[in-house]
Order: sequence, then structure tokens, then C-alpha cells
Amino acid sequence: MIQTYEEALSWIHGRLRLGMKPGLARMEWMMERLEHPEKKIKAIHVAGTNGKGSTVSYIRNMLQEAGYTIGTFTSPYIETFNERISVNGTPIPNDEIVSLLQVIKPLAEELEDTELGGPTEFEVITAMALYYFGENPEIDFVIMEVGLGGRLDSTNVINPLVSIITSIGFDHMSILGDTLEEIAGEKAGIIKQGVPVVTAVDQEAAIEVIRNKANETESPFYQSEQDFIILNHHSDNGEVFTLKTQNKMFNNLSITMKGAHQVRNASLAVMTVHLLQSSGIVQLVDSELAAGLTKSKWIGRFEEVLNDPLVILDGAHNPEGIKSLVETIRTHLNNKEIHIIFSALSDKKLNTMISQLEEVAKSLTFTSFDYPRAASTRELYENSSAGENIVTNDSWQEAVESGIDSVSSKENAALVITGSLYFISEVRQFILQESNCNSTIE
Repeated sequence: MIQTYEEALSWIHGRLRLGMKPGLARMEWMMERLEHPEKKIKAIHVAGTNGKGSTVSYIRNMLQEAGYTIGTFTSPYIETFNERISVNGTPIPNDEIVSLLQVIKPLAEELEDTELGGPTEFEVITAMALYYFGENPEIDFVIMEVGLGGRLDSTNVINPLVSIITSIGFDHMSILGDTLEEIAGEKAGIIKQGVPVVTAVDQEAAIEVIRNKANETESPFYQSEQDFIILNHHSDNGEVFTLKTQNKMFNNLSITMKGAHQVRNASLAVMTVHLLQSSGIVQLVDSELAAGLTKSKWIGRFEEVLNDPLVILDGAHNPEGIKSLVETIRTHLNNKEIHIIFSALSDKKLNTMISQLEEVAKSLTFTSFDYPRAASTRELYENSSAGENIVTNDSWQEAVESGIDSVSSKENAALVITGSLYFISEVRQFILQESNCNSTIE
């Protein structure tokens, strides 16, 4: 029997040996044995290549501002494992993780002896989350973020109030498909009969797939720049914009997360909350909606972790993410000399990502980190132009320390550290620990 938090995490992470096993049969088996906690929650389902976490944050904060208690299920984590299952933005405590696993582990072991085989790590965590939220009546709404794809993702056992598809891009192609249409088909797999669909997907081929699925399931379909339109967008310390829906105008909305992509994510969130409001499912006033948007943050997304020198972390882990990062750099750091540290997983489109970074980087440092699929510094370098301003450092800790020292000695310079979210998670912890140690010494 699992007794400690450390034992719980060790057992959960041990499920990684099973790899990814797409399909809902194991989840459906566990939900049946748990008396269907997924049917006890009022859920919002969020899929997409990029923007899921930010969209979750915007929706959570708006509903929270109106007095609701909100559960969220997100991945991967940046600071602590527990943040994957949170209530009002606070990760559940360690003892709850232990208690949940004491319920789920016997089921996992029983399932292992069936023809279905044992559940994966992600299936175990999803089952823990659904059981936790389903057994807590004080939780008003649950926002569930898809882990991978949608159609065969373990979160797809829920029947939500609204389905959201943030964006479509070329990521996880070995699993989701080689074309936009194939990838869109997997994401559109979360669409349920009669459940409204909100999307900011902008490629016509992908939109067509999603729209067809919505028509097939008789689901009301709301498309960005068609059914809800961003107006008067301008950048300040964050972003300010107006959103026009079919029957309402939300004027001068303000967000602190930077970038045009964050405006799109926020617009998705506003449209979703507006639909819930219009149908009488939630009660909130415009001032609560606006305040919730302004308060929203999502760590590791163009996050300023140091101010002097300026150091920014951004988990841009695929070509679309890098494109958004480059656009944000050009908008908000256009007067700065940009130095970049980059590390990524080897199964990404490295040459596409690196060529975009080279467009804005005064210097570009490639590094690596301890993760099974992490690209080597040599692999990154071979996917670059190999210019004079490009260097490698196998120690990411040394690369970060050297990068911070370098921008400290320059006037008007900024260090941007980007790539894999797993990499960003380690770097963030390292920088914050170092800065805390230094401030203590001073």
C-alpha cells in the first residue's frame, strides 16, 4: 500500500515504461469501476496544438472572479507535479495525491491482468483527477486540458459543456498524422453531440474538418474572426483589445500575458464564458470577466523571471510556438539586443524552429538536458546556419549562468530561454533558486 507522497510519485512515474497507448477502453473500464466520476462534473474541454494552458487560465480566472470554485487538469507541470490537479489555481496537497492513488492503484493492477493491459501514467493521473473532482461537490466547474490529440486522449471520456480547439499545428505527427486535416481530425474528436465548439484555428483545411465534425454532431460552431472578432488590438505592457460577438461587445479588455497569440487565447476564453453566461449556466458581470482576464498568468509563457538583467522564459516547443515567440519579441522587445538559449526534443521540426530564432537572435546558444528525447547540442547545431553567433554548451546550467552574465554586462540586452517545456521547468527552478540565494547573500 502506498503510504507516502514520494512512494506515490515513484509509482506513478513508473507507469512511463508503458509508453503511450492511445484509446479510451482502459479509461472507460476505470470510470465504470469508480461509478463514473466523469459524469458528476460540469466540464470544459480544451484541445489544440498550442495555447491550451493559457486558455485554461483565462477561463478559470474569469469564473473564479465571479465566485465559482474551479478545478483544472493540465499538463505538463512546471513547478510541482501536483499542479496538474488544482483547485482555484492551487495544486492539491501531497496527502490528497496519496489518497487518490490508494484508490486508483488497485484498479490499475487489476486492469493489468485483463486483455486491455495496465493504464499508462497519463491515464492514471487523469483517473485521479476525475475521481477527485467528481467526489468534491464544492467544485462548480472543471476545465480539462487534453494531453495529446483529442479523439483517443484519456480526457475524452468526459461530456463537456463546451469543447474548445485552440489551434492546429505540426506537432506529434508520428501519432496524430502528417497533414493538417489528419491532425485536425484527431483534435475534433473531442466534439460531442450537441455540445458547442469554439475555435481559433485559422487554416482553412483544418477548419473544414472541424466544421464538418460539428455539423455531423449537430454542435453549435463558433469560429474566431467569423463569430467573434478581435478589434482595436494594441500592445502596451500587455495587450488591450475589444471582442465583438454576434450579440455583444466586450470593450477594452486587458491581459498581462504578452503576444497576439495570447489575445487569440483570451478571445477563445471570453467567447466560451459568454456562451455559458448566455445559456444561464454561469452568472457573472462584465467587470468580473474583465478582472479575471487581467489577473490571468501562466508560468513559462513569455515569463519575465528576472528584471535586471531581463531574462524571459518561454515554452515554445514547436514551430508554431516559436513563431508566436518571435512575433512577441518583435513587438515587446524591439529595442533590445536579443540573446537566446534553446533546447528541444529531437522529434520536433528543429530546422524550422531554429531558423526562426536566428532571425531575431544576436547570439544563439544550443544546450541539452537530461530527458530521454532531448536533442543533443550537435543535433541542434547541425540544424542551424552554423553562423559565428551560434555556440553550443552541453551544460545547460553553465549556458544559463553565462547567458545571464553576458546580458548583465550589456546595455539594453535581454536573454530569452526557450524550447521544451520540460527544459523550461528545470531552468525556471534553477534561476529562481539562484536569484533567491544571491538576494539572501546580499
